[in-house]
Amino acid sequence: MTILGWILFGVIVGAVAKPLMPGRDPGGIIVTMLLGIAGALLGGFLGQAMGLYQQGETAGFLMSLLGAVALLALYRWTVRRQYIP
Repeated sequence: MTILGWILFGVIVGAVAKPLMPGRDPGGIIVTMLLGIAGALLGGFLGQAMGLYQQGETAGFLMSLLGAVALLALYRWTVRRQYIP
């Protein structure tokens, strides 16, 4: 997949991950999309490296979604923790 394909795929994964984690995002939609891109890359590469699926299989989307949700949860946890008085 090309770089542009990964970016588009990451934006889609970020858009799907957002409703799965309702609530306020400290960074807004742009940060959610960037975390979706990073999650797609992280989850996609980890799943392929572990041999769970091959490129182009549906499991790649699920693993990318899991990566995006995990990164979004980690981001929320670290940002909220910094700003608690």
